[in-house]
Amino acid sequence: MTAPGSVYVYGVVRATHAVPPGRTGVGERPAPVRTLRAGALAAVISDAPARPRAKRRDLLAHQDLALALAVDGPVLPMRFGMIAPDEEAVRQQLLSSQNDCLAALERVDGRVEMNLKALPTEADLSSLVREDPEVSRLRTAARRAPGYEASVRLGEAVARGLRRRAAAAAAAVLAELSAVADAKVHGPEVEGCVLNVSFLLDRREERRFHGVVERFAAGHRDRVELRLTGPLPCYSFAEGRA
Repeated sequence: MTAPGSVYVYGVVRATHAVPPGRTGVGERPAPVRTLRAGALAAVISDAPARPRAKRRDLLAHQDLALALAVDGPVLPMRFGMIAPDEEAVRQQLLSSQNDCLAALERVDGRVEMNLKALPTEADLSSLVREDPEVSRLRTAARRAPGYEASVRLGEAVARGLRRRAAAAAAAVLAELSAVADAKVHGPEVEGCVLNVSFLLDRREERRFHGVVERFAAGHRDRVELRLTGPLPCYSFAEGRA
């Protein structure tokens, strides 16, 4: 349970950045969103909910606010659940990190984040058998001497082969997309994925970026499944945030 006087922080903007009218924050009884100015910066805040919980409704409210703010200028979005003890703590943090935040705001101005995940696909196992010597050898061995251990070894080899060919395809699409994006950052490992990367992208390049992903996915659907999410607030590129 949050302490009285604590505030929920949605992001950092320039001091001149206005909050869209009528916006409310997270929680069962969402409080109005406001700005807290300090020097050339402002934090977008609301009264903290009594019991902050990562419910889908609140996660979407948090993200939607960051996207709405970005329409009128750059935003350094906070991750969900950022709560400060009081407004003065937020103000002091803004003042102490002012130069870094201003530089980060300049970096993300006019840009969005796109996240791409790549996963192996089993769409064409016959080609894997032809291309992967280990899979081919173990498949032949399993046919000659079927049994549990032979099946396990074959299954493990197939899984490794699927990941290898998916990783090779992912490396190729990563190179293509890097030429479109301003920057990229690899995210944490995600179970089942061979690639998890976020791109910082000029808004004017969104259509081109989507086109590259769609064409590559269509041409390599037998090797990799691509999952694109965005546009997102620039969470992965807001290193200067307070």
